[in-house]
Amino acid sequence: MLVEHGVVHRVVAGSYAWKEDWRKLTPLQRHLARVLEVADRSRAPQVFMGAAAAAIWDMDRIGSWPDRVEVRIARATGGRTSGDVRRRALGFEGVQLVEWRGHLVTSPAQTAIDLAADSGFTAGVVAVDQALWARRRAGSLAQVDELWQVFERHSRRGFLKAADALRFGTPSADSVRESEARVLIRALGFPAPELQHPFRLPSGKRVRTDFYFADFDHVGEFDGTGKYFDPEILEGRTPEQALLEEKDREDELRRVVKRVSRWRTDAHKDPAKLYDILTAAGLPSRLPRPRSAMRW
Repeated sequence: MLVEHGVVHRVVAGSYAWKEDWRKLTPLQRHLARVLEVADRSRAPQVFMGAAAAAIWDMDRIGSWPDRVEVRIARATGGRTSGDVRRRALGFEGVQLVEWRGHLVTSPAQTAIDLAADSGFTAGVVAVDQALWARRRAGSLAQVDELWQVFERHSRRGFLKAADALRFGTPSADSVRESEARVLIRALGFPAPELQHPFRLPSGKRVRTDFYFADFDHVGEFDGTGKYFDPEILEGRTPEQALLEEKDREDELRRVVKRVSRWRTDAHKDPAKLYDILTAAGLPSRLPRPRSAMRW
């Protein structure tokens, strides 16, 4: 009755959360809640993989998270989906596993390669970048050589696709949207930017920019809304204060570089918008303007 009236949300069978509390969670946190419930309710040890492992390791993704929790099982048993769990009969030979809450989970390197093998190029790059992310609070989850070691131990279908994402991966992308923008910038024919380039502003403040095209003295910034609403990012400031500080930062940046381009998520959904934003500010592309709303 409470579910039907929207008062509580079903997490997994037999587990519920108050709807207001559930809404406050990020998509990653919601999927982690599902994983924790499945783990704590399982009668036998499980091997968590894919999106479930990504949630455990705090590796974010773009788009929706799956409704079911993904676990790995022996090849001979055959994969099957039931209830809140999706079982994949991929076996365990050569798979990097780590103990977690009485269960096992694929290592960050294994998780990134698994996701890259099962995804398109952009999602694969996001997974690899998240594993390599150098400025993560606790440090990188994996190093490049670890990912290559995992890749070289596997040959199942899709792993060649993972190699493309791995070659393009970087430890410098500070968010999944920066990873996505990197893919789009290359696909749209623009020169490769430097990520997290440091600048000293006229005020003496030191900042890093999302993208810097050095040959054109051009800064590119993805303007995510989280910086204006996320309490952890705001650090006690109001959204208005954060907005004014961001504007002051941009004004100072424009005094030390020739061009500054800013864009939001809608430019990723319709890459023609990103193309227009960058070319309008003088950044050259080797490719013609794409059709509006084309997919990558």
